[in-house]
Amino acid sequence: MIAQIKNIVSSTLHLFYPHVCTGCGSDLLEKGSLLCLECIHNLPHTNFADLPNNPVEKYFWGRIPITAAYSQFYFSKEFLIQHLIHQLKYKGDTNIGFYLGEMMGKTLLESNRFSSIDALVPLPLYADKEHKRGYNQATIICNGISSVMNVPVLNGAVIRRHATETQTRKHRTERWENVKESFKVAKPNELAGKHVLLVDDVVTTGATLEACGNVILNATSAKLSIATLAYAPK
Repeated sequence: MIAQIKNIVSSTLHLFYPHVCTGCGSDLLEKGSLLCLECIHNLPHTNFADLPNNPVEKYFWGRIPITAAYSQFYFSKEFLIQHLIHQLKYKGDTNIGFYLGEMMGKTLLESNRFSSIDALVPLPLYADKEHKRGYNQATIICNGISSVMNVPVLNGAVIRRHATETQTRKHRTERWENVKESFKVAKPNELAGKHVLLVDDVVTTGATLEACGNVILNATSAKLSIATLAYAPK
């Protein structure tokens, strides 16, 4: 009898507050999931986490000494991953950012190339921009990763010193000039001696991550790896 009542209540709640897939709107998804199995299957996974010298790592060759780097997905315009990142960055859907961060955390745990990570550092936004948006999307992704890997997120350890122009439509040299003095390590003791994973949403040329990573390495005795939600080939 109790089970029947629970089923009726659940069905009634679903009717008025449907739990639907963030990707396609289907209501055929598992409890606690934000994407249906079909959308998860259709996401463009890179499988870079287990691949040394993958395209993301090659971005940083000769530019910054990193231990490892990877992106969870390929970024493709007009496809689901672009929609999900847009929902995270511009529509306030922090739940999808956390959920995708959990996916990253599971991938990182399964890869022995990232097994020694001690702390997560979200690529910082300039304070005014973060205040306007209400959150830093990289921090949301880090929170999802942390929930799976059980490593701390070091918010505020690295800060963005000033606002920068959008990197869109800039050439590689222009991107570097735009961000090269943008970051500062505010809490070096939190990073010293740790294997730090620097996290962002999308990597295109790597200029911003390079600038932030160099500041971390120059100011501390940390080791550095990099992870992003998506990879946009140049």
